Amino acid sequence: MTEQPRDTVDGVLTALSDPTRRRLLDLLAEAGEATATTLSGWLPVSRQAVVKHLVVLEAAGLVAGGKVGREMRYEVRPAALDATARWMAGLAADWDRRLARIKRLAEAAEREAR
Repeated sequence: MTEQPRDTVDGVLTALSDPTRRRLLDLLAEAGEATATTLSGWLPVSRQAVVKHLVVLEAAGLVAGGKVGREMRYEVRPAALDATARWMAGLAADWDRRLARIKRLAEAAEREAR
């Protein structure tokens, strides 16, 4: 299985465990970039709640915020999500190999039993 930095994967999975943060990530991916005020207009939560969720997403490396004039604009940063997806693909491949081995062993045992 491909090794990914554990902190990156753990941070991404923790950040994505919340449905509001997943929705924020979707909205940012669609919009390209947005402010917390704009994002709060698209969600049933306050601007302060959006900012708290953005802090978690930023700590996980999923979004980045930057000042544009007086506004803080956020955008998606896909590298941490890509690393997590690679980890998950490696985990799935490991399970596929294990299940294929179990299948081969069960089929061999069945042939021997006949």
